[in-house]
Amino acid sequence: MVPLLVLFISCNANKQIDIQGHRGCRGLLPENSLPAFEKAIELGVHTLELDIVISKDHQVVVSHEPYLNPTICVASNGDVLPNNSEEHYNLYALNYADIKQFDCGLKFHPLYPQQQKLETYKPLLSEVFDLVKQKHSDVKLNIEIKSEPSYYGIFTPEPKTYVSLVLDEIEKHDMYSRVNLQSFDVTILKEIKHQSPNMALALLIDENETIEEKLKLLSFQPEIISPYYKLLSANLVKEYQEQGYQIIPWTVNEKADMKQMISWQVDGIITDYPDRLIKIL
Repeated sequence: MVPLLVLFISCNANKQIDIQGHRGCRGLLPENSLPAFEKAIELGVHTLELDIVISKDHQVVVSHEPYLNPTICVASNGDVLPNNSEEHYNLYALNYADIKQFDCGLKFHPLYPQQQKLETYKPLLSEVFDLVKQKHSDVKLNIEIKSEPSYYGIFTPEPKTYVSLVLDEIEKHDMYSRVNLQSFDVTILKEIKHQSPNMALALLIDENETIEEKLKLLSFQPEIISPYYKLLSANLVKEYQEQGYQIIPWTVNEKADMKQMISWQVDGIITDYPDRLIKIL
């Protein structure tokens, strides 16, 4: 009898799975920080996954929330940020010079106890592009535009302006061929398709949504479907791949789940622990 592990490896030996470091490598270093992106590149990820928002002075800032999250950020003097203070620390109401003064790397993260703590700040997207070039890396970037309709004009620009700012930054740094854009917000994806028809797009599917229903909201076919990993099955992966989609689930952190996704032949895996995925592959 052939050992199960040998079968597992041989069945997937020809499948090149895109290893995507979620927010850099959130399980190892502070999320969406330059040190996390540098570490992910050094580990050997194929793609850096990151999030962007817009500051008051229209800078493209790398951040998961459009406000300073008290779970990970503290004031420049070390003061803890109060909970439920999103409007007071709204990044769209702050110039980038002010945003940069907040530390988002020293505070203990309850969900990632092994995360190395270090002083760091929310970087600009341009700084991530510069880092990639300095490292002479061929890594790609999967950039999520953080958006929802309730944010428009409050936490983010209106979609037309928002998308234009992001595309301008990508073009300015000659990174178009190395980037795909993703969003949960279908209005944002439609606007990207309007302004930049050839940009590779990923439709994000939240855990309370279905792939089928979310796809119906688009009049075009995105290159990538990126669902919460528990929404998938072997049959669904095969079905959508046969329709021409790439399937890249998020956020897969446990080894057993990684192995299951690999056995289902997904096209990529977004993970906070790219080191674990690399060892498995």
